[in-house]
Amino acid sequence: MADQIVYADFEAVDIRVGTIKTAQPFPEAQKPAIKLTIDFGPEIGVKKSSAQLTVHYKPDQLIGRQVCAVVNFPPRQIGPFISEVLTLGMPDEDGAVVLVRPDLRVPNGGKLF
Repeated sequence: MADQIVYADFEAVDIRVGTIKTAQPFPEAQKPAIKLTIDFGPEIGVKKSSAQLTVHYKPDQLIGRQVCAVVNFPPRQIGPFISEVLTLGMPDEDGAVVLVRPDLRVPNGGKLF
């Protein structure tokens, strides 16, 4: 079982929805990944992310797809790339990443609550 947290801990994690604008292979990454630019709307803007999505997704299939991401972690250097947000996913039966995304289209920048 996971460690218990208080509601204030959950509130500190800012999870927003955004639309993928660009997706490119990231061959310089240690693990296979795709470089994303994601539009989180006017409040947050467009941010970059590196995501290990190569098993289930091709870059061209990701354009226009909405995804959920943590937007308030500090930027992280991944090889020559700076990832500004953490794109969220869940492992499938084999451990490959499946994106977390809204079931229906919602406005970019919408906050998970």
